[in-house]
Parts: sequence; structure tokens; C-alpha cells
Amino acid sequence: MKLTIIGTGYVGLVTGACFAEVGHHVVCVDCDEAKVKMLRAGGMPIYEPGLEELVKKNVEAGRLSFTASTQEGVEKSDVIFIAVPTPPMPDGSVDLSFIERVAREIASSMTSYKIIVDKSTVPVKTGDKVAETIKRYCKAKVDFDVASNPEFLREGFAVDDLMHPDRVVIGVRSQRPVQAMKDIYTPFNAPIIVTDINSAELIKHAANSFLALKISYINAVSVICEATGANVQEVANGMGMDNRIGRRFLDASLGFGGSCFPKDLSAFIQISEQLGYDFSLLKEVQRINDGQMDRFIKKIIETLWVLKGKKIGVLGLAFKQNTDDVRMSPAIELCHRLQKEGAILRVYDPKAMEKAKAVLKDVTYVDKMNDVAEGCDALVIATEWPEFKKLDLERARKVLTHPILFDGRNLFDVKEMEALGFIYKSIGR
Repeated sequence: MKLTIIGTGYVGLVTGACFAEVGHHVVCVDCDEAKVKMLRAGGMPIYEPGLEELVKKNVEAGRLSFTASTQEGVEKSDVIFIAVPTPPMPDGSVDLSFIERVAREIASSMTSYKIIVDKSTVPVKTGDKVAETIKRYCKAKVDFDVASNPEFLREGFAVDDLMHPDRVVIGVRSQRPVQAMKDIYTPFNAPIIVTDINSAELIKHAANSFLALKISYINAVSVICEATGANVQEVANGMGMDNRIGRRFLDASLGFGGSCFPKDLSAFIQISEQLGYDFSLLKEVQRINDGQMDRFIKKIIETLWVLKGKKIGVLGLAFKQNTDDVRMSPAIELCHRLQKEGAILRVYDPKAMEKAKAVLKDVTYVDKMNDVAEGCDALVIATEWPEFKKLDLERARKVLTHPILFDGRNLFDVKEMEALGFIYKSIGR
């Protein structure tokens, strides 16, 4: 099929590459001409495992192309996916200006029937607004359909998530676009849920908010574990073996971050309030998440006492493993909080250092993981990169001024770390 994806961020670029991989012809549109030029030259604006190879393969095969022209994208395709940013506003609601602008551009470029699909995460009833906007600004007055097709991609695992989805959700206002949408996803061999647009839009916010709740729940349990001498990992394992619960998203940590969970949680709270319901459960999820960072900082201060002038090494800057995304990263927040206390930081991340430089200043960026601890008073693990488990602990113990390690991701065994001579502080253990 002939498809257009408007927006080449994490969602748009991965979606476009995967659609091309299963045989569709895809045009990816972005208003950033420099990004389009980079993609045409074989460069990548983001790091996502497997994505670069997928893009290169399908560009060479002639199934994937890039343009800065929305009109070109609309003219070349039958189905147009909107995958532009929906950033949070100060009050927690969502900025829909990018969606509105793209809807107007699509409308002014349409000369024949098109299916316009919201791929971006948007508040319920956004589909109605998109349809209204297209109808208002379509000079040719041609027919069209609007659908919702929320994404469920995890950064760091996005290619695999799209190629092997748990389910595909399609929200429609009529049955006319259903078969075309099913045809797009047939090669992925996944269950397809066809529902109304409002339900489809709510599924995404409800799902992400529930996962955030699950993370906050185990983080709250970790506080009880520390107070009683229990081990949160053992508790999580025991809970997770119950197939009604499952083990995923039950890892105690610094808390959730990134561009999805915090934003979607705030948006769902705002949506609920606008509809007259106080979703206090989700507000508590936010409170617990914020408190997790407070407790970790307190743990560092209690151990080191005065942080002013202390050198601290930090491993991890991305909000999670396998990505270079530092948006709303707990690791970046931790660094800022330590700096506010007067600490001097040496930092390392396998993929996120270039992007971190735009938001984290006055730190020493170190090229190698095992050099971060050099001359530091303590070492902190802030992101769960698998390679951090291979840290040369013997060397770290020797080059640290004091053998103190704060593990915000519970990567190491408590008894083994203490046997190596570390003062080792983790979460919920």
C-alpha cells in the first residue's frame, strides 16, 4: 500500500521503516529540512536498536523515502499517519498545535479520498477535532475518513514492538476505512481490535497510566522492604509469578521518566478533570514517583553528609536503556539535584551523551565507563544499561576516594558488593 507518515521522531521513523519492511511503500514527511537531508544521506537523528539498518535497507529497496513537503506526502499516498509531537503543557494538558497544523496542511493538499490516521498519543475526542479541521480547510471538498491507531512502542525495543505487536488498535467513525487499515497490518500477524475513535484514544492513556501505576506500586513496596529488611526483588519475583500480575514493570528504581509515562499520566488526569472526575489514584502515582527520587537523594546525603565540593561519578543519562533519549530522564534530574547540592559530576552514557550536553552543563563527560569513578567520592548508577553490570568493580573500588556505590537500578547483588568492600546502597534491599 502507499502510506505517508508525517513526523520522523521515535514513533514516525520506526513506523515508517517497519511498514516499508513488510512491503508497503512509505513516504516519511518532516518539516525539519535538515533532518530530511540527514535521513536522505543515511544519517540517523535518534538511536534505536535495529532502526538504522532497517531504514538503510528499505531506502535502497525503494520502499522508503523522505521529504519536507506535506503536499508531496499527501499526493503520493492513500493513507496518511500523523505522528507529530504532542508535548505537555505546564498544567499537564497536551499541546495539540502540531496536530492541528498538520491537519490543516493535509486538508489543503487533498484532491481525492484519503484516510487520515492519528498515530500520536492524543486526548480523547481529538479525532473529532481533526475531522472538523480537515473538513473546514479542505478546499477541494473531497471525502475522507479519520481513524485512530495509537502506538504502543517502548523506546529501546520499538522495532521489535512494531514488528511483533501484542495487538493493533484501530478506532474509526465508520466502517469505510476498516479494511484498508486491516490490510496495512495483515503482514504483522497480530490481533486487531476495531473500535470507536474515543475508545481507541482512551486505550493508550489508560494503558500507559496503568503501567506507571504498576511501577509506582513496586516503588512504594520498596520503601516497606527497606524498613523491614526485606528484598524488593524477591517480593517482585513472588508477585510476578502470579499470571494475573506478571513480572514486567515490577522493578524498583529511581522512578519512571521519558516522554511517555509522565506526559500521558498528567494528560489522563487533566482529561478526567475536564470530564468532571477527580482521578486521585493517578495523582498518587505521580506523588510516589516524585518521592522515589527524593528518597534516593536523601540516601546519598545521609551517606556522604555534605555534597558541596564532593566528586560523584554518574553512570547513565538516558531515561532508560537502549535509547539516547534524555527527555524527562530521572538520571538527568538526579544530576541536576546533585549539582544543586554543590556536587561536582563525572558522567557517562553509552548513547545519550551528545543529547545530554544540551540539558546538562558544567559536568565532565567521560568517554569510558570504567573511567567515571576516577577520583570520585562515590559512584551512582542511574540508568539500567546492561553493560553497567560488567563494570570493573575491583578497579572502581581502588580509584574511588571511598568505595561507595549508590545503585538506583539494583544491578548488583548486595552481599557480593559488601564482600568486595563497597558501601553499597540500592533500592528496597
